[in-house]
Amino acid sequence: MTLTEDRTITVHDPRTGTVVGRVTNATSTRCAAAVAAARAAGPGWARTAAAERGAALHAAAAAVRSAADELAAATEQETGKPFADARGGVDTGVGTLVQYAELGPVHRGRTLHGAWSATDLMVPEPRGVVAVLTPWNDPVAVAAGLIGGALATGNTVVHKPSERSPHTGRRFAEIVAEHLPPGVLEIVDGDCAVGAELVAADVDAVAHVGSSATGRSIALSCAGRGAHAVLENGGNDPLLVDAGVDPVWAAEQAALGAFANAGQICVSVERIYVHAAVAPRFLDALVEQAASWAARIGPLVDERHRAQVHAHVTGALAVGARALAGGCVPDGAGAFYPPTVLADCEPGMAVLREETFGPVAPVRVVPDFADGLREACEGGYGLAATVLTADMAHAQTAWRELPVGTVKVNSVFGGAPGGSAQPRRGSGQGFGYGPELLDELTTVKVVHLAGPGA
Repeated sequence: MTLTEDRTITVHDPRTGTVVGRVTNATSTRCAAAVAAARAAGPGWARTAAAERGAALHAAAAAVRSAADELAAATEQETGKPFADARGGVDTGVGTLVQYAELGPVHRGRTLHGAWSATDLMVPEPRGVVAVLTPWNDPVAVAAGLIGGALATGNTVVHKPSERSPHTGRRFAEIVAEHLPPGVLEIVDGDCAVGAELVAADVDAVAHVGSSATGRSIALSCAGRGAHAVLENGGNDPLLVDAGVDPVWAAEQAALGAFANAGQICVSVERIYVHAAVAPRFLDALVEQAASWAARIGPLVDERHRAQVHAHVTGALAVGARALAGGCVPDGAGAFYPPTVLADCEPGMAVLREETFGPVAPVRVVPDFADGLREACEGGYGLAATVLTADMAHAQTAWRELPVGTVKVNSVFGGAPGGSAQPRRGSGQGFGYGPELLDELTTVKVVHLAGPGA
């Protein structure tokens, strides 16, 4: 992705470097018009029966399903994500729209036990206009969740897709909008400057998935004027490998967590703490895994991002880390980066302290589980963590002490449907998915109904 002086964004295919397309940053006038249109459409959409809103989302989900190959191809072109993985993201988005189509009509308030002569209610109401800012690494699935949850609860939406996947994001939103009244779902194109303008506009809530720096800016803006913020931001997710586990299996889990989608998943494994008792065999197996993953992953999203990933790697190598696999920028077109295994990592290295968001597995050998857990708990992020252990006392201690929203024991990915976590610290705030997202995107009004003279 490049940006010219006239604010035109050029999107390149990260596999080849060829131009995919161009979009122009929305003007201030366009942003204001989109928010105004959503504001004007709000009362009518809020008064629409929840079942009718659900039916509209069902129709939108069916239309997205019909366009799944088109959306997956656009995702592959703009982000480099392999087609099968991109198609999986679209399918997930379809399922999410269906989920909120079903959950919206049964989202309910409560009655309260007051005086016999009165009725007391707690009623959820839409927040109003929701600005939805979505990322490039899974552009359909994430947008489907935030947009679906907002629409199901009677809000109207102004959506800004990532400037790294603008055509995918816009096309998805257009398909959904075709099944809604005018103004209920507006779309604006642009980079972070457009996002900042939208966040500062007359919106009632902001739902954002992206970097922690952007999330902090959004939280500050919303706090200043009383808007609600739902944020899922960066992570630096640890993986703990305990003594007593099969080191080959642990390496398979670590590789899956660190290398899937070229490490460009919000809950990718970003740092590994391995017990000294299993470290040698684990490292050997992880190097073998890196070699097997090399032909399976796509490129990073663009060369600018690759430079950031490589800077973390070279920074670690400069102060004592060893590259057991990868660690160099390959020749040829595109933004490819090899699965990389770093040994002898130390706590002060950026690759252990910050989010790398690439196919890099930095490993730190620790003398025992307690030391690994202590170091895993450190840092400024709090998205997720994984623990591989056969000791259930260790598992119990770890999930209670890790200051993160999600802890996974003996599996880097997976979980039952409907789970919804609250990220902590620099990783965000609020429930960004699951049934609880409907609570985030509504506000509760208490009503006391009494007869005259009561």
